[in-house]
Amino acid sequence: DRRRAAAGALPPTTWLGSLLLLVCLLASRSITEEVSEYCSHMIGSGHLQSLQRLIDSQMETSCQITFEFVDQEQLKDPVCYLKKAFLLVQDIMEDTMRFRDNTPNAIAIVQLQELSLRLKSCFTKDYEEHDKACVRTFYETPLQLLEKVKNVFNETKNLLDKDWNIFSKNCNNSFAECSGQGHERQREGSSSPQLQESVFHLLVPGVILVLLAVGGLLFYRRRRRSRQEPQRADSPLEQPEGSPLTQDEDRQVELPV
Repeated sequence: DRRRAAAGALPPTTWLGSLLLLVCLLASRSITEEVSEYCSHMIGSGHLQSLQRLIDSQMETSCQITFEFVDQEQLKDPVCYLKKAFLLVQDIMEDTMRFRDNTPNAIAIVQLQELSLRLKSCFTKDYEEHDKACVRTFYETPLQLLEKVKNVFNETKNLLDKDWNIFSKNCNNSFAECSGQGHERQREGSSSPQLQESVFHLLVPGVILVLLAVGGLLFYRRRRRSRQEPQRADSPLEQPEGSPLTQDEDRQVELPV
């Protein structure tokens, strides 16, 4: 009986392994719940108000700045659009949106940068080979740039409120489609400047020849008129027959000597 009991009993290491597995499962579940709560409420209304104050404090100007951002015409999936835009916003806040140190705007940017670092845990990372996919260069005013940044945070907040795990979506296929469209646009763009350059080289000489021809014609006509006017002034007036002057000359000839 003792041998059977000993054979049927589990070793202590087996119980210990099962207990550790149960603890790990419970811990992972609690961590998942904390992350979901963390992502859903990470972006608060105060962050959006800070962005709005940044917009309101900007001077209205027609001057434009250059920055890279997502081309929404290529990337129409809202989730993939925000995943790509989130990474670009981090670069924009670091390189483009700069203010004087210790000013309210500079402090607001620092807070938004800290927020973006915390938000990284809510976004899964896609392949790095598509980093430049769906991206193009924009030339817009600072106000337009800030509006884009605020829209990214606002839309990210709305989606996280609905589903904290929504940004775990794999967007590699969408980014790959953008890469294909980008190559096609690059080919079209490379042929277009060549066409414009050839048209320019043909058009400019033609315009110059036309201007020279018109100028030569005007010069010839003006010179011809200047030659005809002195000849008309020097030529004697034609006298018609039977005029009083002719009659007086005839009378003088007929007088006897």
